[in-house]
Amino acid sequence: MNGLCAALRLWRAMASGFCFLVFGVGALALSLTAFPLLTLTAADPATARARVQRTIHGGCAVFLGLMRLLGLIRWELHGGQALAAGPGPQGRLIIANHPSLIDAVFLLAWLPQADCIVKQALLENPFLRRAVRCAGYLGNADPDALVAQCAAALRSGRTLIVFPEGTRSVPGRPLRLQRGAARIALAAGVPILPVQIRCEPLVLSKRMKWYQMGDRPAHFRFDVLTPLPPPTRRAGESEALAARRLTRTFERLLAAAPLAPPAAAAGYALP
Repeated sequence: MNGLCAALRLWRAMASGFCFLVFGVGALALSLTAFPLLTLTAADPATARARVQRTIHGGCAVFLGLMRLLGLIRWELHGGQALAAGPGPQGRLIIANHPSLIDAVFLLAWLPQADCIVKQALLENPFLRRAVRCAGYLGNADPDALVAQCAAALRSGRTLIVFPEGTRSVPGRPLRLQRGAARIALAAGVPILPVQIRCEPLVLSKRMKWYQMGDRPAHFRFDVLTPLPPPTRRAGESEALAARRLTRTFERLLAAAPLAPPAAAAGYALP
């Protein structure tokens, strides 16, 4: 039995390496061929960005399909209709906890249009930097400018994905969110769609290597919770205090394990 488990772990490590090699090579190939062509033939920057984001959407779906085909992951999505509904004229902010490296890949595979906040390091990554720039994703080098850019994108009717932790969750530690997502939500005044992500067994977490995939498929569960209305500041409340209050709400939503399907989770609301 121990030998079989060791063989499975070795196979899954090799399969994981193959998937990420395909991801990197595919991203580089698209960056050198399709993305420049899509950008150059577009009538305006908004059309170019939309084309690139739709291409990334398809590429993420292919990548996840490959991981599932090789027995690395499985997933279930609850409340997917809310994701598919689109942002509406106001735009929408999607917030999620961040247990795994591929959380954003899942969300992008389900959303034909979505802006993202990316670490500055991705803007310097030789495989991904052109894709990030062509897609119009937002770098996090200047937090104040980032809030303004995100709010402007949301007010224009776009969807923005934000992981309020700022990085992947640390296994075994309570969920602790930064206030950036709350500041963006308050500045934009758009509806908020919380998405809770769980993974069992945990893979690709903050303290795990890409090859630590275990001996059985990782099962991801995505729960799209009840949307929150556009947040507002209370009378006499400062922006910092409102952001702190809203961040506590985000922590409660994203950390609590849902006891019922999301359609029955009508009790979620701002305090």
